[in-house]
Amino acid sequence: MANLLVTGGAGFIGGNFVHYWADKHPGDTVIVLDCLTYAGNESTIAGVEQAELVVGDIRDTELVEKMLRERDIGTLVHFAAESHVDRSISGPDAFIETNILGTNSLLKAARKVWLDEGSGKPHRFHHISTDEVYGSLGPDDPAFAEGNQYQPNSPYSASKASSDHLVRAYHHTFGLEVTTSNCSNNYGPYQYPEKLIPLFLLNALHGRALPIYGDGMNVRDWLHVEDHCRGIEACLHKGRPGECYNIGGGAELPNMAVIDHICASVDKAMEEIDGLADRYPDAPAAKGRPTDSLKTFVTDRAGHDRRYAIDEAKARAELGYAPSHTFEDGMAQTLRWYLENEDWWRPLAATDG
Repeated sequence: MANLLVTGGAGFIGGNFVHYWADKHPGDTVIVLDCLTYAGNESTIAGVEQAELVVGDIRDTELVEKMLRERDIGTLVHFAAESHVDRSISGPDAFIETNILGTNSLLKAARKVWLDEGSGKPHRFHHISTDEVYGSLGPDDPAFAEGNQYQPNSPYSASKASSDHLVRAYHHTFGLEVTTSNCSNNYGPYQYPEKLIPLFLLNALHGRALPIYGDGMNVRDWLHVEDHCRGIEACLHKGRPGECYNIGGGAELPNMAVIDHICASVDKAMEEIDGLADRYPDAPAAKGRPTDSLKTFVTDRAGHDRRYAIDEAKARAELGYAPSHTFEDGMAQTLRWYLENEDWWRPLAATDG
C-alpha cells in the first residue's frame, strides 16, 4: 500500500490518472489537491473510493508540507497547471503564478519534508509537462527528443519550460528524486470543452460553428489520456531519477484531419444511434446535412506553432512504454463517452458560454 498526492487531480489528465491508479492499484490511497478552478471538477473523480479531495492551492507551501508529513506520502504526481494557450495569450499572469510559482512551492515542500527533516523516506516527485516546451518543427524536421533545445513560443509553454527547469534544478542541487514526462496533445474522457476535440464535438452536436485557425494544417501528435496515464505509471515504477521521458500517442495528424474525423463520426453516429437526432435537433446531421458544413476559418492564433511530433524511443527502451490506442479507436471511445455523459459536460459547456 502507498499514499500518493496528485495535484490537479480533479482536472482532465489528473482526473483520468486518479481513475486509472485506483483501478490498477486498489490498495493505494490517492489524495487529490485541487483548487477547483474552471477546469477542475469534483464530479470528475466522484465515485473513486480510494480518492480523497482536498480543496487547496499548490502555492500554499505549508498546506502541502502538512499533507506530505501527516499522510505519510511518498509519491507526488504534479498535474496542476494552467494549460490553455489562448488563455495564456490573453492573461499570462495566471500561468506564471500556477505553473512556475506553484511548482516551486511544491518542490520546496517536498524538499523540506522528504530531505531536510531527515526521514530518509523513499520518495518520487513526478512532474507532468508538455511537448510545447520544445517549440515548433518544420515539416521535415525529426520529432522532438528529450535532448532537444527548449524553445517555447507562448506564455503557456514558457511557463511550463520554467517549471521543468526548476524540477531539474531541485534534483541536481538538492538531491530530490524527480522525473519529468513531456506529453503530446491529450484527448479522451473528462476533457474541458475549451480544447479542440471536445469543443468541436459539442459544437457539432449543437449546430455551432467549427472555428479553424489559419489553414487548419498545424500538426500535432495525439495521445489518448489512458495511454498517458500508463506512461506516467511507467515513469514512477521504472524512470531514473533526474530523467525526462517523452510520452506520445504515435498519431501525428494535421488539425484538419482531426476535425474531418470528428465531423464524419458525428454524421455516422446520427445515422446509427436511435434517438440521437432527437437529443440534438440543432446538429446539421440531425437534419440530413453534413457536419462539415459548420467548418469556419478564422484568423490564426498568435505564435501558433506549426508542428509538434514526439520521439518516444527513450520511453520505449527504458520504461517499456508504447501507446495501446490507435487514433481511430481512441476517438470512437471518446465520442461514446461524451454521448453517454452529458450530465458531466453540459454544466461546463453552459458556463463556458
